[in-house]
Amino acid sequence: MTSTTKPAVALPAAQRERLMRVARDVSFDAGERLFEEGRRADRFWIVRTGTVVLDLHVPGRRAAVVESVGQGEPVGWSWHFPPYVWHLGAEAMSPVRAFEFEAEAVRAMCAQDAEFGRAIAVWLGRVIADRLQASRVRLLDLYAPYGSGSPA
Repeated sequence: MTSTTKPAVALPAAQRERLMRVARDVSFDAGERLFEEGRRADRFWIVRTGTVVLDLHVPGRRAAVVESVGQGEPVGWSWHFPPYVWHLGAEAMSPVRAFEFEAEAVRAMCAQDAEFGRAIAVWLGRVIADRLQASRVRLLDLYAPYGSGSPA
């Protein structure tokens, strides 16, 4: 899963403040699914407390956990890119409190303010890069003959 040295991917303060104006508080029980791979991506979250795992459907097997997401980290990026379909699934591993954002409202904010839109796109691009790296390492751990070779 994730490295303990992974830096949090942060949205610049001014844009975060603006984004938080449309946030609403939500909570999830341990074991509750936030979303399923392949379904419509119409919202996203920033974790306040607890842990969410991102998983990948593997036919004939249990879902492979790709990464865990914790405090201050965003859950979901598929909402920002057409066709707005989740690329992974997500489940609360512990009780989770989070800020929830409606995708359509945030996309409208991005369209109305190019600076805000660019900040969101760069933020999500960094999140995606981190998630791709985590997926690569996890898949090597699962399927490579000698694992990922990453330090313990």
